[in-house]
Amino acid sequence: MEAPLQHEAFASNLNTIFQVSTDNAETIAATLVAVSELTLSARQERFAIVFRLPNEPFLGQGMRRLQHESMGEIDLFLVPISSDDEGTCYEAVFNRVVQNT
Repeated sequence: MEAPLQHEAFASNLNTIFQVSTDNAETIAATLVAVSELTLSARQERFAIVFRLPNEPFLGQGMRRLQHESMGEIDLFLVPISSDDEGTCYEAVFNRVVQNT
């Protein structure tokens, strides 16, 4: 079952480990280090999440498969946003139309 990519799901898993698949079929541990506030408008919901990974290998930006013990397997477009001695931070941004029911 695919995990719902909802703000609440990520917020409840802040500071936990995800496994990120690399281009050569290995996995790297990534810590979910930030979940922004959820911004709602009449038509949209927006939030961003940030993962910290080791500096090597550098993944660049692109689609990545992530695995988490409670969220399962998810695919996200990750973009590197900063780097320091502790690792590289990658961000995924969610901006979607609110479904009026």
